[in-house]
Amino acid sequence: MADTIFDLSGKVALVTGGNGGIGLGMATAMAKAGADIAIWGTNADKNAAAEASLSACGVKAASYVCNVADEDSVKATFAATLDTFGRVDGCFANAGVTGRSKSFLDISADEWRRVLSVNLDGVFYTYQAMLRHVLDRAGQGDPGGRLVGVSSLASKSGAARNEHYAATKGGLNAMSHALAVEYARYGVTSNTILPGWIETDMTEDAMGNELFAGAIKPRIPHRRWGKPDDFGGIAVYLMSDSSAYHTGQCIMVDGGYWRF
Repeated sequence: MADTIFDLSGKVALVTGGNGGIGLGMATAMAKAGADIAIWGTNADKNAAAEASLSACGVKAASYVCNVADEDSVKATFAATLDTFGRVDGCFANAGVTGRSKSFLDISADEWRRVLSVNLDGVFYTYQAMLRHVLDRAGQGDPGGRLVGVSSLASKSGAARNEHYAATKGGLNAMSHALAVEYARYGVTSNTILPGWIETDMTEDAMGNELFAGAIKPRIPHRRWGKPDDFGGIAVYLMSDSSAYHTGQCIMVDGGYWRF
C-alpha cells in the first residue's frame, strides 16, 4: 500500500455490531485502508459473512459472538481479541438497539433497561476493556488509541416516543467528552459519530413507510437516505494518525439534515 496519511497498515480496529449496517461500512473502509479488523456481533452467521468479506480485502479479520450488555462477555471477548491480534488500536462502539413506544408514558422499566443495557452500558463495558489495554500499552512505551462511539441525531433533537434511545445517545456523547479530557495525556482520542437517516436493518420499517419517507426525505439536502458506505471515510480518518489532535467532538454524518 502506498504511504499516505490515511494508511492504516499495522493497526487493528475493533468494531462492535460490525457484522452489518454502519458498523460493516466502517470496517470495510478501514480494511481497504490496510487495518486488521475484529468484529463483535450477536449473530454468528452474520459475523462469519462479515469476516469473509473483510478477509477478502487482504487483511486479517476475525469475528466473535459477544453480547456487549454482559460485562463478563465483553471482558472475555476482548481477551480473545487480544489473543488473536495482539493489540487493539481503535475501538468503534457501534452495537446498539432501537426503541419505540406509543408514548413516553408507555415505556416500561424493562424496555428502558433493555435499550440502556446495550446502547450505554455496552459502550461503558467495552471502553473500560479498551482503556485498560491502552494504559497497559502506554506503560510499555506504546501510548495511543481511538475511541469512536456511534451516537445519533436523536441525542441533539427531540426524539418523541423514543426517549430511552435518545437518553442512551446523549449519555454516550457526554461520556465520550469526559474520556477525551481524561485520557488525552495517553494519546487517546474520543469522538462520537452522529448518523442521520441511514438505510440499515434498524431503519428498514421506518423508511418503508410512505408517510414517514414523504415527510423526512425532502428535508435531507442530498435528497437520499444515507448508506453504510457513507461512514467509511470518517472511520478511516478517525482511525488514522491524521486525527491525533481531533478529540471530544460530535461529528454529524447526515447529508445536511440537521442543518436544513
